[in-house]
Amino acid sequence: MTTSDSGKDVTLRIAQNPEADELLGRSPLAALVGMLLDQQVPMEWAFTGPYTLAERMGSDDLDAGRIAAYDPDAFTELFTTKPALHRYPGSMAQRVQQLCQFLVAEYDGDASAVWRSAATGDDLLERLNALPGFGTQKARIFLALLGKQFGVRPTGWREAAGPYGEAGSHRSVADITGPESLAEVRAYKQEAKAAAKATKTRAKTTAKTTKTAKAAKKPGGSSPEK
Repeated sequence: MTTSDSGKDVTLRIAQNPEADELLGRSPLAALVGMLLDQQVPMEWAFTGPYTLAERMGSDDLDAGRIAAYDPDAFTELFTTKPALHRYPGSMAQRVQQLCQFLVAEYDGDASAVWRSAATGDDLLERLNALPGFGTQKARIFLALLGKQFGVRPTGWREAAGPYGEAGSHRSVADITGPESLAEVRAYKQEAKAAAKATKTRAKTTAKTTKTAKAAKKPGGSSPEK
């Protein structure tokens, strides 16, 4: 638990693990790393990763400078040691190290500096989008997390976060405050995935039908005689 920009204590329940959530709430770098790991694995697994990593490094927090300077092979081993920190531990170890190297080079290793002086939501989105491993969608989700749960709310932050910034939504990790909201977010993701799959299937069917129709119209095709 830590103090947000709004002066309120921050208590997270994303990892569904008290120790892991406590670290996320007090460590800006842990929160960034958790967001980076939130890809192709359950959200709880991703956001428990920073805590497990800190434990394996013999610390109660993550340090960008230390991670940036860590021997790459040894750092990868921290991820691959069973139980692995991620479904793709090798590539994610590399991404975390690249993230920390970027933070050292651009922000003197201070993760919170990424958002502390951001003047507007668009400015913050641009900064987050520049982080290694953060595409636009991941940057928007983290921006929403900062605004909804950390009290980091520069002008226009909801608009910059897109649909993830909507009040009362259950679209992403930014909306998880306990087991019930986790279930709602997971259900939303499953519905969105199913809808995307259905759209893709319809597109393939339409393309196939169009191709068949065009072939039938060609000389020697199977279109009926007039």
